Amino acid sequence: MSRLGSARPSQLDSAYHALHRLVALACLLIGLFYWVRLLGIYPGSLWRFDLMPVEWQVVSVILAVIYPFASVGLWLVAPWGAVIWCLCAGAELVMHGFLQDTFGSNYLLIGFHLLVAASYAALRFLRYREERSAVH
Repeated sequence: MSRLGSARPSQLDSAYHALHRLVALACLLIGLFYWVRLLGIYPGSLWRFDLMPVEWQVVSVILAVIYPFASVGLWLVAPWGAVIWCLCAGAELVMHGFLQDTFGSNYLLIGFHLLVAASYAALRFLRYREERSAVH
């Protein structure tokens, strides 16, 4: 959030909002990907709900529902959007990082989530320092 006396947001605030919006678009696309899986639009055994193993059915349904919610929250730059994104990212990190035998590996997705988390943490830290220096 911008400082109280300023009518324009700082560059740091603009970058923070831009990150949220970009991640919101990515979450919407990933959510659509899971919906395509559930609806069976794409041919393949893991692309039809009735042919998926139970563990894939469970995570596909959950992620298809919460990814769009994360997208809305991130687009609005609401704190709950980042929390829901953390749930999605954490689930996929466990799936593709620790349970590779069951869900397979997806290093691109893991890298994306780690890059977003590092970017978010860096921007939060810089905003904290900026707000702290404005008070003193």
